Amino acid sequence: MRNDAEWRTLLLAGVCYAVWLLLAFGWTDLPDVFRVLLLIPTITLHSSLQHEFLHGHPFRNQSFNDLLISPPIGVLVPYLRFKSCHLTHHINENITDPYDDPESYYLDRNAWTTVPGWLKRLLVANNTLIGRVTLGPALATIGFARSELGRIKSGDRAILTTWLGHILATAVLFWLIAILGSLSPAAYFIAAYFGMGLLMVRSFIEHQAVEKANQRSVIIETRGPLSLLFLNNNFHSVHHAYPSLAWYRIPAFFKENRARFLRMNGGYRYESYWDVFRRFAFRPKEPVAWPIEPARKRHGDHT
Repeated sequence: MRNDAEWRTLLLAGVCYAVWLLLAFGWTDLPDVFRVLLLIPTITLHSSLQHEFLHGHPFRNQSFNDLLISPPIGVLVPYLRFKSCHLTHHINENITDPYDDPESYYLDRNAWTTVPGWLKRLLVANNTLIGRVTLGPALATIGFARSELGRIKSGDRAILTTWLGHILATAVLFWLIAILGSLSPAAYFIAAYFGMGLLMVRSFIEHQAVEKANQRSVIIETRGPLSLLFLNNNFHSVHHAYPSLAWYRIPAFFKENRARFLRMNGGYRYESYWDVFRRFAFRPKEPVAWPIEPARKRHGDHT
């Protein structure tokens, strides 16, 4: 499933960091608008690499993996908190559950009835692809910060320490950009915001709320630029079945077992991301209210 040190992953990470350094601190003749447009997919790729590294790549030493990929160039989410929440997300029977899956975009049906009308409209818009790319980073960051603050108030000092470290590292990053960078801190923040927005093209479609847990993860079959940018997580059902499978092995493994995976996930597939855009650019993919009963509410989990 893996090598002791995966040269493809290391090479890609090195290229990602090199391009990021050139865009943030070099290429001074490049206009800011082009720099931002190039930084967006670079930051998205770094987020995809964070996902790969937290699953045990490229080295067997996870502390070393974490150290290599933790620089907060995406700004909005601390890597170690993303790691913790994402590994919880991989408890497959809980995928999409609004209480037990920290990456769920759904709300419990009873909770949905209490949401103010203006917020309902925002959340419904967020369930369109254009809404997810534009509104999604703000809504996800605010919602996650509120949840994290609740845990910190409950006495979780480890989360507080992680956030304080992230805030300090991000402040240093923006200070360096302000004094040494080749674009403004505001322009960099815009790139980071839409870097997360571009990443949300993947997360927008990768799960659905259905009764059978193994039918909740998608297959997007066509490979292209977004497939590379997302490190083949368009084959998301494969990733959930084999989370330690390296990104560069996923397409061939799916091809060899295509019928089995499509049978396992109930045929939840799309031909391409263009197909997803065509269907859901301005139309909600699903209701915000989680349709499955019962949604198990654990004391203190919902904030």
